[in-house]
Amino acid sequence: MSAPLRVVLVDDHPVFRQGLRMLLEDLGVAVVGEAADGHEAVRAVRDQRPDLVLMDLQLPELSGIEATRLIVDELPDVRVLVLSMVDDDQAVFAAVRAGASGYLLKGAGQEEIQHALVAVAGGQSVYGPEVSRRMRSFFATGGPATPFPSLSEREREVLELMARGAANADIAKRLYLSDKTVRNYVSSIFTKLDVNSRAQAIVAAREAGLGS
Repeated sequence: MSAPLRVVLVDDHPVFRQGLRMLLEDLGVAVVGEAADGHEAVRAVRDQRPDLVLMDLQLPELSGIEATRLIVDELPDVRVLVLSMVDDDQAVFAAVRAGASGYLLKGAGQEEIQHALVAVAGGQSVYGPEVSRRMRSFFATGGPATPFPSLSEREREVLELMARGAANADIAKRLYLSDKTVRNYVSSIFTKLDVNSRAQAIVAAREAGLGS
């Protein structure tokens, strides 16, 4: 690369972030910003316009999934590479749907991270060995059964947050929606799940594995 790759680091653990910064700088990467939560990540990307974002998923305030979606929607030229401890199917495919161009686990070695950075920055999609295995299994079996297939993706996100105990106002804030829009989604969820109350919807969601 003629110019250093410009990267924003997003992780809520300062010690891990510091170690990753040192690793990237040793590789000749320019770390132009850091963030400890999803909101900070979106602001840092807007301010710095990096080539790539190294994104953790488990973040306070706004999840890495939602931050990825917002970044990719607003700045499609910025690539997102997930670097996370989470390796379950739901997280992997949620990240891909949100627009992530790669997904590595935090146990990845220096060479694997370097290869992924260069490849993703160059327009490729890169997934670590364990994540690739999950994706092959997904396509070989036609994908895991999705709970409540009648729900739209956004309705499922709202239900997920409901199952975690979030009130409508909190859901609106986290998903950047108006209060009225959230109420409409909740009403639609009640209809599609054939329930009459929020409590019944939450019970149904948790029995299906949402909100964990």
